[in-house]
Amino acid sequence: MRAHLDLFTTATRYDLIEHARNRFAMLLVVFFIPTWVGLVYLTIPDKAARFQLASTGERLAPAGNELTQITGALNAVTLVTGFMMFAATFTGGRFDRRLAMAGYPRTHLVLAKAASLLLASALLAAYATAAMCIAWTPKQPYLLAAALFCAALTYGAVGVVFGSLLRREVEGMFALVMTSVIDVALQNPMVSSGADNPLTRLLPTYGSVQAATAAGFSSTSVPAYLALQLLWFAAAALLALLAFHHRTRNALPRPGRHHRPVSAEPRDAASLEAQRAPAAGQHSSPGSP
Repeated sequence: MRAHLDLFTTATRYDLIEHARNRFAMLLVVFFIPTWVGLVYLTIPDKAARFQLASTGERLAPAGNELTQITGALNAVTLVTGFMMFAATFTGGRFDRRLAMAGYPRTHLVLAKAASLLLASALLAAYATAAMCIAWTPKQPYLLAAALFCAALTYGAVGVVFGSLLRREVEGMFALVMTSVIDVALQNPMVSSGADNPLTRLLPTYGSVQAATAAGFSSTSVPAYLALQLLWFAAAALLALLAFHHRTRNALPRPGRHHRPVSAEPRDAASLEAQRAPAAGQHSSPGSP
């Protein structure tokens, strides 16, 4: 048990160091999130946006800047978490593969990535919630933080998938940005007139958007939508696990019946004996029969 704990701790420490070395990601965490949610609050008109929230069935009319700030915060935490996990997976993929081939348990490597994702998502969710609470007070701040946390988990797993499968950094960045922007923007009534379209229920952050909106403007708790978001995370995590397993696989040929040492065939052995016979006759003594 002690050995397993040491392996997990070592792998987690290296993962966290890898995240800390990503200075661009750290700058995004410190400056991008509060800047983005602050600009949204200051620039979007505070005119009431009337719509019916699917998660509670209530007719709401929140201020437009507050509503857009929630979707902006979701967009920010998903982008930052996805980028952090993508960068760590993309740059550390070869190192992970060498560790796996050297005998380091892949289970501990996966658990270490999961631990770093949980920690990063929790910190980002708390930070974004605190940044929004500076401007206005959501009715359920803890539910809002939980919704942001679940969305960050989902896109963190998506970042691992992209980091394991895509070959260039620009591809991963473009895929993350476009996925997050389309996903969240289509669910904002201020931006999309089809926010209540049934197709939006198939989007990856639908559960978090519904839960976060309810947290901001309703007193009704919606745990079912958090559970829906966790299902999306579970699906993305499964894909990430398969992608990681594929990337860290041993590409060397396995020993089998087709890789046995080649032995001399019977006719080759007979020819060798025939060649040895004259040599034996030359070295025999004259008195031998």
